[in-house]
Amino acid sequence: MKFLKQWKTTLWLLLGMITGVVIGLIFKEKASYIAPLGELFINLLSVVIVPLIFVTVTLAIAKIKPKKAFKLIKRIFIVFIIMAIVAVGVGVIATYAFNFVSSSALNSMESGIASESMNYLEKFVSMFSVADFTDLISKNNIIALITFSIITGIAINSLSNKDKVIKGLETTNEIIMNVIKIIMYYAPIGICAYFASMVGSFGANVATSYLKVFIYYTVISIVFAIVVYSLIALFCGKSLKTFWKESLPVILCSLGTCSSAATLPVNVKAINNMGVNEDVCNTTLSLGTSFHKDGSVIDSVFKIMFLVYLFGSPISVFKVCIVAIVASLLITAVPVGGGTISEMLILTLLGFPISALPILTIIATITDAPATMLNSLGDTAASLWINRLMQKDAS
Repeated sequence: MKFLKQWKTTLWLLLGMITGVVIGLIFKEKASYIAPLGELFINLLSVVIVPLIFVTVTLAIAKIKPKKAFKLIKRIFIVFIIMAIVAVGVGVIATYAFNFVSSSALNSMESGIASESMNYLEKFVSMFSVADFTDLISKNNIIALITFSIITGIAINSLSNKDKVIKGLETTNEIIMNVIKIIMYYAPIGICAYFASMVGSFGANVATSYLKVFIYYTVISIVFAIVVYSLIALFCGKSLKTFWKESLPVILCSLGTCSSAATLPVNVKAINNMGVNEDVCNTTLSLGTSFHKDGSVIDSVFKIMFLVYLFGSPISVFKVCIVAIVASLLITAVPVGGGTISEMLILTLLGFPISALPILTIIATITDAPATMLNSLGDTAASLWINRLMQKDAS
């Protein structure tokens, strides 16, 4: 019963996908009749994106404590960046050698690739700013919205009575998350309608593509965890037996909850048992929940490359790496639905149509468990590394 409670959202989404595939196979082109039900799901998610981005980003910046030790923060982000680069490298190498999408018919879909007529400076300005406030509250200007949210967060952080503002933002954030929770109740129907229409139009190969993603991502996640995190543990002077013994509860909790936030207490205990300084542990984990997500970085690469193969759109390795890392930073530490912002960012930055959002939603759903495992376990390994650096500085 506990398993069903923790995984019920994921199971319902998967059931919706499977049902949609069956309907599409049976009714073929006629299945497009229920496509508007899928569009309704997209519209509901699209409406909540702007307030979600503004509140979550503003709140994160506003809550940062300016008096935290600069040296520790610097070490943390250096380690986070290095690990993110390794993760995105693994993701790119893996996906460039493996084509997920077996249906060539899907290449005929509209890609909506953005125009290349502007020069780089104009693109930069148009990406990070808008000319009117009404343009800011649009899902088409996500980067500008994030920029404004960061500035607003800094402004709030400088207030003498910022606690009251933060409390109001936290309440607003809870409301928005509850709205998303309500929308996700409809998600199985929307996903079902979307896949019925897609499979009916393009065939069953699209479903096979998702199975490929799940299997391949899971294998890459396991190999990445064993190799990379074991090397970090050995580098930090920890035996593999100790590291994996203490990390096992973290792995099980992250797989069971699909939430790095829910895994946080278990992770704190595991890291403390490995002898990591309490300040290093608490600071690394609190920042890691928001800014360090190895699993999400690799997952973002998978999402990008799925769309690239799906629409037949060429893309540079550099752009894949940058978008994947930035997108992973916007994934919240909650189960199912926490990646909506990052998925919209991927679509916006790469010029893919908003109608492709359910594609990324399914990928996020089927890779959620192994991605969360890597996110949480990555924080464990990062804490060991940062603790070693701080000890070296003190000696």
